[in-house]
Amino acid sequence: MPRPPKVALLIETSNAYARGLLQGIYNYIRENQPWSIYLAEHGRGDHAPAWLETWDGDGIIARIENKTIANTLAKLTQPIVDVSAARLLPHLPFCETDEPSNAHLAASHLLERGFRHFGYCGDARFPWSQQRGDAFRAAILAAGASLSEFQPPPALDPEDDAMTEAIGQWVADLPHPAAVFCCYDLRGRQVLDACRRRDIHVPDLIAVLSSDNDELLCNLCHPPLSSIILNSPRTGYEAAALLDRMMGGAIVGPEEHRIPPLGIATRQSTDVLAVEDPPVAHAVRFIRSHACQGICVDDVVKDSGLSRRMLENRFKRLLGRSPHEEIVRVQILRVKELLGETDLPLAEIAERAGFRYVEYLSAVFKSKVGLPPGAYRNEHRPRAMGRRRP
Repeated sequence: MPRPPKVALLIETSNAYARGLLQGIYNYIRENQPWSIYLAEHGRGDHAPAWLETWDGDGIIARIENKTIANTLAKLTQPIVDVSAARLLPHLPFCETDEPSNAHLAASHLLERGFRHFGYCGDARFPWSQQRGDAFRAAILAAGASLSEFQPPPALDPEDDAMTEAIGQWVADLPHPAAVFCCYDLRGRQVLDACRRRDIHVPDLIAVLSSDNDELLCNLCHPPLSSIILNSPRTGYEAAALLDRMMGGAIVGPEEHRIPPLGIATRQSTDVLAVEDPPVAHAVRFIRSHACQGICVDDVVKDSGLSRRMLENRFKRLLGRSPHEEIVRVQILRVKELLGETDLPLAEIAERAGFRYVEYLSAVFKSKVGLPPGAYRNEHRPRAMGRRRP
């Protein structure tokens, strides 16, 4: 029997995104031939380990986050796939998060809540943070809203308490109410801490959304932190498939594989509607709580205490969509979530999302998303998931 390929993984285990990459790599191995994996203890931004210079394996998947590790890898002859946005070795193929999709999802989530003033709190150490911020700025400005970007004092350690104080001053200077998008969950936690220190109520005065959805970290925050669910298992899977091709002899240039996010885990930090119309805010909360139970506009009208015409007019004026469109929007979000995260059959997804007929779900989904449900599932779910029932 031929020996299994020997593959080194230079990927940290200290954060949820990187652990998702490792899960995706495992999924690929489980579906295909076994690999002999070398996974040493490795932190974000660490230098290249000494053993790498003389390593005799068959391939490498690496988060190339600094020049030292890039210089070491550049001397090797084995196939390498990069899973970092830094692109320090641009001749390598890479798999990464689709940052424009990530930022546009964040902008849509916050704009839907009626905010007109926004902030972006990034981390200058990481190129993906800059890319995320650039795309978020473009989406917010295209919507005609205002944006302030946090500029950290250069002398401060990014994780020092003084940085949290600087963030607090920036948040206090924003026009309230405002919504802040943070580049990742640790930065989101800092923003929440800064708000608490200054008695700035979240989410009523400042709504906070982050990215990566480290569930433990997000739920430990006060209040719990809403976060974008990145599809890092799919990213890791695609990176493993790409490396397998290269170890099999395929010549691969600087291919780009950008994986869109799965959705948003909405928690208390963005559970707000920033419109000065209590009946409309109440109606939106009613829809978000009950849309997947098969409600119709008459149910919303009855609960709101307004006439149908008045409710329709106020929705259009404040949110730019009708109550029916809001119901369908919430249903489609739930369908996307179930398609991306489970193997449930479409009939059961339709029932869980409040659609009476599968055919109607399919037609509405394709008209809103641009893809049939099956095609969307194939593009977005991690491979080798197994069957999960939420």
